[in-house]
Amino acid sequence: MQTNLSPEFKGTRDGEAAEAILRKCVHCGFCTATCPTYQLLGDELDGPRGRIYLMKQVLEGGEVTRSTQLHLDRCLTCRNCETTCPSGVDYGHLVDIGRKIVEERVQRPAGEKAVRWLLKEGLTSPLFAPAMKMGQLVRPLLPAALKHKVPAPAAPRAGVWPQRQHARKVLMLAGCVQPAMMPNVNSATARVLDAAGIQTLVAAKAGCCGALRTHLNDHEGGLDDMRRNIDAWWPYVESGEVEAIVMNASGCGVAVKEYGHALAHDPDYAAKAARIGALTRDLSELLPDMVPALQSQVRHVGGAGHARRLAFHPPCTLQHGQQLRGGVETHLRALGFEVSLAGSESHLCCGSAGTYSVLQPTLAYQLRDRKLGHLSALEPQAIVSANIGCIQHLQSGTGTPVRHWVEVLDDALAAAA
Repeated sequence: MQTNLSPEFKGTRDGEAAEAILRKCVHCGFCTATCPTYQLLGDELDGPRGRIYLMKQVLEGGEVTRSTQLHLDRCLTCRNCETTCPSGVDYGHLVDIGRKIVEERVQRPAGEKAVRWLLKEGLTSPLFAPAMKMGQLVRPLLPAALKHKVPAPAAPRAGVWPQRQHARKVLMLAGCVQPAMMPNVNSATARVLDAAGIQTLVAAKAGCCGALRTHLNDHEGGLDDMRRNIDAWWPYVESGEVEAIVMNASGCGVAVKEYGHALAHDPDYAAKAARIGALTRDLSELLPDMVPALQSQVRHVGGAGHARRLAFHPPCTLQHGQQLRGGVETHLRALGFEVSLAGSESHLCCGSAGTYSVLQPTLAYQLRDRKLGHLSALEPQAIVSANIGCIQHLQSGTGTPVRHWVEVLDDALAAAA
């Protein structure tokens, strides 16, 4: 696809990057078949191809309207279209550029601006944890819309962190909301790694991966979050103390793996960011090495009160953003679990997509219910996933337990101990 950049974008970093991406697009339309919002709405402008044309018009100096903004807002950034695209169009980075430009030119209603500000400042604030505890205390009294965002209080084991020392060490990003919303995911990760002979370290000053602010169009704030994490992790990396930086939230994983791209033009951080991205691993990428060490320790999978029959929902950030498919279910099966994917649409987004379920609730809940319909047909004892947003979003629509897969593995290790 050829484009003629308007003078204001010629020679700019965003303009040149967008133009390079647009050149790859051949307008084939394969992406529309796997776009969740196009499947729901049937509007060309609510599919990747239509959004690409909207962004092309913006870059060529065309009119930018509130309608343009709405169509870009409705994109989940699930990147399913990237998996489908035969031309390798880097849609995720293109839509970030497009949204940034449109945000600068189209005034949002005051209510929308307030909600977006609260999300980016509130979810990354030290006050989020006490606010979540308060919400959990009064959870039965909350209206449904709020109750859906407040998980039940964590199990007692959430505070149990392994104390053994190991020669093998990894860093883990605790995350911005996960320690308050689902603390057991982090401690379960540390316990499972400990069982495999790997020690988990957490850098105290690391925080949000940067994705939250970036996807809310606060690009500078997102870059600052990335730089802070690099500064927190660099002493461990530079000394060679850790072999990897582990992510147990796939949304954070795809963001951190792309630090090198995000900070490529920062002379102070470009090399460090590339190194951090290269060291980053989703937790599932460690499983092949861990399975032999864990197999003898999970003989009693399926014991009383223990979920063995699982339905796995692979998050978009895992299967499309990181291009990791098949690893979790394959290795959990090797450890004695019965793991199935939905018979239909296992590649489609569940509707969580970071803050999307707050900003676009109607579409988000339609996608959630569609996903749960396919998963519940498997009659699982539990649904497992690999991202906190997916887990909480799916749990809001079903009585079947929805958990991180590492929590289920941790339970099996505890039952066998």
